[in-house]
Amino acid sequence: MTEDKSKNGIAIEEAFNVIDANDTQALLDQHVIQLTRMPEDADPYEKFKLRLEIASDLLALERKQECWPEAKECFDFFIQHKHWQECAEACDVMYQCEHEDSLIALANGIWLAVTFPVAPETTVALLQHVVDETPNDSDGAAVAAVTAHYIANLRSTDEKRDSLTFLTTQIISQVAKRHSHVEDQEMLDFWLEKLELTDPKLFLPRLAQVLEVILQDNWWYDRDELRRMIPDN
Repeated sequence: MTEDKSKNGIAIEEAFNVIDANDTQALLDQHVIQLTRMPEDADPYEKFKLRLEIASDLLALERKQECWPEAKECFDFFIQHKHWQECAEACDVMYQCEHEDSLIALANGIWLAVTFPVAPETTVALLQHVVDETPNDSDGAAVAAVTAHYIANLRSTDEKRDSLTFLTTQIISQVAKRHSHVEDQEMLDFWLEKLELTDPKLFLPRLAQVLEVILQDNWWYDRDELRRMIPDN
């Protein structure tokens, strides 16, 4: 009986996977039709927003080779027109494509997401990827986790702050545990102080160093030009 239940469980899971794939394919087809029906003089931003949806659909269907160029073209348009949120979203999609430049996409997206007012949920998701990619004994994960918590506090509205900062607090705790076997709040406070992770004037430059190591000068935009767009206040 146990074996039969196990087989039934697998069959049910596979059936749900098929349903999910069918739903995603239907959504992709719908988005492609919408794109083909858009007039030639339609707003280019709306076209590329829809193309980014198509890239996300392709990713969900594991069609990653098709997804990458679609997402990259979207990124190129959005960076040209300074649409920071969409740039970050395109980078998140490209990171998940398992392309040879996926980490390059991730690092480019993180710099934009931390520098400009990208949605905190998007920024935290990008920084979570760094945590997942970084070895347990590396300080890079700690810097990414603390930055995620800082951004969640800084940009979240009261309504969302509690849930998002709860998530980022959990990320910090997990990183501290795997990095230095931190088990309680007192140890965590000491660990944060020891690694100089309590002051954004200290940990944000360290995040920049992490991104430099990942990118090796493979930036997809001129940072100096973009920095000049940041208001002084």
